[in-house]
Amino acid sequence: MAGTSPSARLDVNVERMRSDEGMLHICVTRDDDYFPDCEEDPNRITRSIRADGSLTARFTNLPSGGYAVSIVHDENSNDRLDRFAGIPREGIGFSRNPRFTFGPPAFSAARFTLSNGEGRQDIRMRYFL
Repeated sequence: MAGTSPSARLDVNVERMRSDEGMLHICVTRDDDYFPDCEEDPNRITRSIRADGSLTARFTNLPSGGYAVSIVHDENSNDRLDRFAGIPREGIGFSRNPRFTFGPPAFSAARFTLSNGEGRQDIRMRYFL
C-alpha cells in the first residue's frame, strides 16, 4: 500500500519468574535517554499483564528500528519497583538479557533491531533479594 510506513510485530516472552503474584510492567522504548525507566518517554509503549496469566505480551504496528525493553515484576502490585538499600526487591529483566551487576544495563546492551515482519525477545527475570 503506497504511503504506508513499514510496521512490525514484537512478542515479548517472560521467563524465570519467581512467583505468579502481582503484575508485569513492560516498557518498549527507542530512546536511550529514557532507558530503563521509560516513564517520562512520550513515545514509550507499555503493557501491564498479570503475572499469573500468559507471560507473553504482543506489540503491533511498530516502526522498524532499534528498541530496548525493560520489565518489572511488581509482585505486590503497588505500581513501582520496590528496593532495599538501592537493590531491587522485585524482579527486573531487559531485552537481549545483558549481564549487569551494579545498576541497570546500558541501552546499547539491551538494544535490538526490529524490521518489517516479526520479532521476539525472550527475557529472563532476575531477582537480587
